[in-house]
Amino acid sequence: MMDFKTYFELLTLYSDYAMVCDSAAWEKWPEFFVDEGTYRLQPRENFDQGLPLCLLALESKNMIRDRVYGVKETLYHDPYYQRHIVGTPRVLAVQGEGDALRISSEANYAVIRTKIDGDSTVFNVGYYHDAIVRTPEGLKFLSRLCVYDSEMIANSLIYPI
Repeated sequence: MMDFKTYFELLTLYSDYAMVCDSAAWEKWPEFFVDEGTYRLQPRENFDQGLPLCLLALESKNMIRDRVYGVKETLYHDPYYQRHIVGTPRVLAVQGEGDALRISSEANYAVIRTKIDGDSTVFNVGYYHDAIVRTPEGLKFLSRLCVYDSEMIANSLIYPI
């Protein structure tokens, strides 16, 4: 069981993550992860069948930083805004306490993409499957797996989900 204070910290982690992604504050994105943290995007079909293939697999905070560099400095794309709508996290398991706390949780998400000169469309829908640990700086992701429902992602994936 998790106390209310810790659950509120979990809610804050999820909402702050979405706001950083939605505000394009990419330099802040890696700070949601521990040094050995991972970030993966996987189609639901592969996840459900236990197949390991992911669209994107970043295996450390340094790889996540490299992705930020790519987004900010090297990738050319038609600019757009994104808006995350994230459901209330469902806690699957809590292990340890204090500095040894580890949380397994899930939350549904939808990402709306708005072209600067166009319409808003649903870009990606799925759920987060997260392993979260307590650090001296607060809760951080040990792993974030974004399992997206559609087999294909329209256009290209530039920004984090």
